Amino acid sequence: MNIFAEIRGLKYTPFLCRRLNTFNFDEIGTALSAESAFILRIDGENQIALSSWVSPKRTRSYPYARVYNTLNFSGKRVTIIPVVKDEGKRGDRDFLQWDTVSLMSLLGVYVIISHYADASRSPRYRHKITDQRFDLGHIKSEIQKLLSYQSDALHWNLSQTDNVGKIGQKALKSYTNISERLDVEMHSIESAEKRINRLLEGKKTFMELSRGLAEQAQKRESVTTQPKELLAGIKAALTIKNYLGGYYYLTCDEVEIHEKDIYLTEAKHTKTDNLPSFDDIKDGLLKMILFTNLEGVKIGEITYNPVPVLKLTTGSGFNIESLNDSKKELLFILRREAKINGFRILINDDFFA
Repeated sequence: MNIFAEIRGLKYTPFLCRRLNTFNFDEIGTALSAESAFILRIDGENQIALSSWVSPKRTRSYPYARVYNTLNFSGKRVTIIPVVKDEGKRGDRDFLQWDTVSLMSLLGVYVIISHYADASRSPRYRHKITDQRFDLGHIKSEIQKLLSYQSDALHWNLSQTDNVGKIGQKALKSYTNISERLDVEMHSIESAEKRINRLLEGKKTFMELSRGLAEQAQKRESVTTQPKELLAGIKAALTIKNYLGGYYYLTCDEVEIHEKDIYLTEAKHTKTDNLPSFDDIKDGLLKMILFTNLEGVKIGEITYNPVPVLKLTTGSGFNIESLNDSKKELLFILRREAKINGFRILINDDFFA
């Protein structure tokens, strides 16, 4: 099933953002090592809400949950994303995609595309590296530029993508140095150079290259059910067009059509008799931000009314009444977020909101 929709703007009020700790500008290295999101006090007048991605891939380490936690901050919300992450030849290597930056633009989040400058050899795996650390000098410089930047996140992010090739070159140079210093073989430098050289051609090439990869990933994911997912409906490809003509290639875990209503479900599962993790739920809420703002939802030529659903599935012994007080409070706040923003919550087979 292929669904097409549009987003002209986002309206959403988050309620589950965690309280963010505050750090001074000269403590940014410590903050990035200790926190996934925090308030950065730059001087007596300026502060930003800052989150960081462990990897440019959206399915690693809950980056959406990190960004979600900054969304109720009234000032500039910024997220740092590495252009590439190489864990060593025996580990993963992921590259930044255009759609990731575009999605942050939709959310009004300013992106700093950066690179890892240092790392340590993994104590557990001889052929992998760990504890990768950003180039703090580059990040500080970009934050200072951002302070005086008067335009919106979209235009800032477009300017960031203009430099993605140059940042990629710096990343490859850093990984070469890390490899030599730690005596850990990385993935093929030649294949990475080919990818980065394409990015040096400019923003249009970055967009086209990413779009092709995103479409391929969407096709794979739309026909694949992960073992951890407990689904009842049909998995579907969801293509969203924004007001600038950009496209986002997503998947919807579960789709059901009831007359003119189309239920679009994002599913989160745990094998335990508890709720899915807090970060898992927040990861799902970022999809709800998108789903609750969809317009012109169509399958072929037929238009449907979208009904966004966040589905939480658990082990067979789950009982809401047996949850501790903090989990009950979480559900209460989650139900309020659903009511205010217009989505539904399904816990196993019962609608909670």
